[in-house]
Amino acid sequence: MTEYLQRPDGRIAYDLAGSGPLVVCIPGMGELRSTYRFTAPALAAAGYRVAVMDLRGHGDSDTTFTSYDDVAAGEDAMALVEHLGGPAVLLGNSMGAGAAAWAAAERPDLVSGLGLLGPFIRTPPAGKLMTLFFRVLMAPLWARMAWTAYLPSLSPGRKPVDFAEHRKAISDSMRRPGYARAFSRTTRTTHAPVEARLDDVRQPVLVVMGERDPDFADPAAEARWIAERLNGEALLIPDAGHYPHAEIPEAVNPALIELCASVAPRA
Repeated sequence: MTEYLQRPDGRIAYDLAGSGPLVVCIPGMGELRSTYRFTAPALAAAGYRVAVMDLRGHGDSDTTFTSYDDVAAGEDAMALVEHLGGPAVLLGNSMGAGAAAWAAAERPDLVSGLGLLGPFIRTPPAGKLMTLFFRVLMAPLWARMAWTAYLPSLSPGRKPVDFAEHRKAISDSMRRPGYARAFSRTTRTTHAPVEARLDDVRQPVLVVMGERDPDFADPAAEARWIAERLNGEALLIPDAGHYPHAEIPEAVNPALIELCASVAPRA
């Protein structure tokens, strides 16, 4: 059953399953908490209590918030860890990875380890014209259509087995009043506050990157840079794109379970 965490400007929706040390999963921009539909059951079966949250203005979370950026998502994740009783391993995909890294720097007492999946922890270089084009493309009026049309390109290799159903769920979610606008506001986030805090990240880090992730000019190089910057390890997944945990879970889940076991051993 969906549960809700009350925050100052609205509610954050989350699911909770399993028992044991806590793992909190943070989706990326434009995604639902069901992006972890293959991850959470595996972690719960391995002996972990797994909370999977929706971002602000996504899924079953409210659209009443005043901010929708990496820091806001990181603050929500920290509040959820405190509510459920931490510390926790944080798993984050895309901008959710940036939120997780920021939270680890801000509250190291709440975060025992990081799993960063297709991570944005710095803003990639982009020309002013490209930035303007993206903002126009993701304007509220047509954001739902533009995003769902763009989604297939983020998994250029092997798509999740239920890709069509998941994509429809995202589209249906954005049809509701206020949700396309909230998503559009989320697309304007900058990862600069995350990059500014990377020196403060001390926890063990696993970087998981799809070798065909189209969001990066050189996914392997980006994964290596992040791993070196955070003194972590990098795992490259062949034929995976921006969602390696959903595209090829059989390759990603064992690595995430190993990370959790190394920093939050089960009793």
